[in-house]
Amino acid sequence: MSVTAAQRPDDGIVLAITFQYYRDLPRAMTFYEDILGLTLAIDQGWSKIYRIDGQAHVGLVDEARGMKKWRAEKTVQLCLRVPDVDAWYAWAQANDVPGLSDMFDSAELGIRAFVMDDPEGYQIEVQTAKPGH
Repeated sequence: MSVTAAQRPDDGIVLAITFQYYRDLPRAMTFYEDILGLTLAIDQGWSKIYRIDGQAHVGLVDEARGMKKWRAEKTVQLCLRVPDVDAWYAWAQANDVPGLSDMFDSAELGIRAFVMDDPEGYQIEVQTAKPGH
């Protein structure tokens, strides 16, 4: 007897959301709205989903209600690829964002980038691909 493998539905994915968990949801919301300038796309009360661009979204969840709990050690990094990382770096410096690194280049990855932290320690990398990558 042969077993037929189940096929993944091919009707597409309409949204991609990375969820992060916060102790102070209003403080995180202020950072993502007022500093990063993201737009609230879906308000679920204790879960706020912000549109990054296209179908990419980040979800901020009140850890008191979410499926996971806040943890001091963050193992998730949100990465934003932008056309002009130097302009974003100048913007980050002007806004005195926490955890701002120096600008760096990675020949191995073919990027120019910097990192910063959100209010509860999630790292955000902002990068531009170098020509040819």
